Amino acid sequence: MAFRDLIPWSRQENRLPYPVSAERDRNAASHPLLSLHREVNRLFDDVFRGFGAPAMAGFDRSVGWPHLELGEDDKQIRVTVELPGLDQKDVEITVEDGVMTLRGEKRSEVEDRDRGYSERSYGRFERRIGLPRGIDRDRADATFKNGVLTVTLPKTEAANENVRRIPVNGKAA
Repeated sequence: MAFRDLIPWSRQENRLPYPVSAERDRNAASHPLLSLHREVNRLFDDVFRGFGAPAMAGFDRSVGWPHLELGEDDKQIRVTVELPGLDQKDVEITVEDGVMTLRGEKRSEVEDRDRGYSERSYGRFERRIGLPRGIDRDRADATFKNGVLTVTLPKTEAANENVRRIPVNGKAA
């Protein structure tokens, strides 16, 4: 086994680092270092799955940023979104064809001239939320306070007419 066989290759290209042959494949399956290499690659793949972009401080990219909470009652739908470090000018909200879209951008710059230290981070997000029929877009309201965006989307009377309650039976079918 050559040392170059242990160097990871790009998984995006879907190619092996060396040509595959039946004899070499049998030896690779039993070699402990190649087995370890394969397991470490699998471990890193599992850990970093879902991290399509570099993580920003305070944002969990694996779950989807920004974190949001949906609430609904008979009169309205309420969307609460956590946007730490952003201002209201950094956020755009649109409602079109039954979809509410939240867009924004975070820019952070820290500079310490005494120590010669400078750090910049930028990140954009876009979240789309499907809305049911019967939303009154003209009366929609959004407030932004202490890094929390709250969007209130009132329902029309037609939205509640199509609701049908389904009884839950305790007997097995």
